[in-house]
Amino acid sequence: MLTLSILGFLYEQPTHAYELKRKISGLSGHIRPVSDGALYPAITRLEKAGHLTRHQEPGSGATPRQVLSLTPAGEKELMRRLAEPAEVEITDRNSFLTLLAFLGFLPDPADQVRVLRRRLEFYEEPASYFYDGDRPIRAVEMTDRFRKAMLTLAATTKKADMEWLRTTIKDLSDTAD
Repeated sequence: MLTLSILGFLYEQPTHAYELKRKISGLSGHIRPVSDGALYPAITRLEKAGHLTRHQEPGSGATPRQVLSLTPAGEKELMRRLAEPAEVEITDRNSFLTLLAFLGFLPDPADQVRVLRRRLEFYEEPASYFYDGDRPIRAVEMTDRFRKAMLTLAATTKKADMEWLRTTIKDLSDTAD
């Protein structure tokens, strides 16, 4: 999620690391705050891979700012990650939401549809937080009120997500024709 966020936000515009951290935190910080110990090594890895560059600009004080920019190789890597997301980016809600934040950068609606269909297919498989053997337990079967709430909220979210996915896939498919 961090790498995708870095590439995605730098695709929008060059920025300095502090501002990048603020943007990433805004996207997912309430769930997973971004620490300097995670951000700066990720930036260094992306720089070594040739996906971004740094240059200095004057800062508001005496210290110059390091501005990060995406390279053509970084843009290519972003498009690859968006078009071919890892399984966890489809199945994990927070990872999927990060992917969704940048999916509009894919220029071909057909590529966007392929990603959304993967998420819809994931949702169409029976699943639960709790199982009786191999059988998913449904909310109506749950006696613990808190676990029942988990299942009820998940089912409600899943239903809304599936509705949005189906509508968006149809709309994107219609524009691709």
